[in-house]
Amino acid sequence: MRIIVSFVVAFLVAAAAGKCLIPALRRMKAGQSIKEIGPTWHMSKQGTPTMGGLMFIIAIAAAVLTVGWSDIAAGYRGGLFVFLFALVFGIIGYVDDYCKVKKKQNTGLTAPQKFLLQLAAAILFTVLMRYEGYLQNHLYIPFFNVTFSIPWPAYMVFAAFVMVGTVNAVNITDGIDGLATGVTMPVALFFTAVSAYWLHDELGVFASALFGGLCAFLIYNFYPAKVFMGDTGSLFLGGAVCGMAFALDIPLILIPVGIIYIAETLSDIIQVGYFKLSHGKRIFRMAPLHHHLEMGGWSEVKLFCVFTVITLAFCALAFWGVMYRYPM
Repeated sequence: MRIIVSFVVAFLVAAAAGKCLIPALRRMKAGQSIKEIGPTWHMSKQGTPTMGGLMFIIAIAAAVLTVGWSDIAAGYRGGLFVFLFALVFGIIGYVDDYCKVKKKQNTGLTAPQKFLLQLAAAILFTVLMRYEGYLQNHLYIPFFNVTFSIPWPAYMVFAAFVMVGTVNAVNITDGIDGLATGVTMPVALFFTAVSAYWLHDELGVFASALFGGLCAFLIYNFYPAKVFMGDTGSLFLGGAVCGMAFALDIPLILIPVGIIYIAETLSDIIQVGYFKLSHGKRIFRMAPLHHHLEMGGWSEVKLFCVFTVITLAFCALAFWGVMYRYPM
């Protein structure tokens, strides 16, 4: 019941926040700058308010601190920790967005700056979740129902790599109207279902709030978008997704549920690598993958629908892959 209430609270708060935040961002002239090397047809989006991720961040905070307060008071703080972890990434994204808005360019923090901040957040979160008992130095293999132990130093390296990689993969996916929102909605629903199935109510409250906040944000972010989430939102979402996977101690489940994130990132890596090795040749028309398909004639609405449905299918498969981990 509380999971449903958390969804409703987050949805209503995010929907209401949009009514206030979007005009405020316009007054601040916090408009998106479009890269010159990006798709030329995206230039019409220039000036669309960014940093809209604040809408669902505020909404999730409201749900976690109200609906989830009884869990926090009782010492079950997993949902709060995941929220704070995601919030750190959201703050990094906000600073990046703010720098872009101030300079009126699509460049904010440098890549090394963002990497070091993200790495520090990942290490601190891993240490905290280990201390709180949510993490063990083992890896669970979904679908095979097998667990094996690894040394803590190796696990720390693995966790940091996966967390930073996931956060940036979600950021890369946020390239057209509604895409990162639509792809992350089934992922949030998956974590809500797993949390409820395993009776982790404190994590379920956060995951359902994430789902509710994104449902409301999509009202404003669907094509043609009235607002973009910015790095504020996309980095927060990346932190939320990997934070939930580690809090539930199933980090490898990020492979199926994050299939679109992975495909987008790999297309970018392959494109850059091949371009350098072949001295200027390309495999894709444009990277990442959604731009390649756009140039092939796919509309933003078609991309949204196809990528969201693919993620939903893989999330359903992933649920089957973990449902027998604990005897019920």
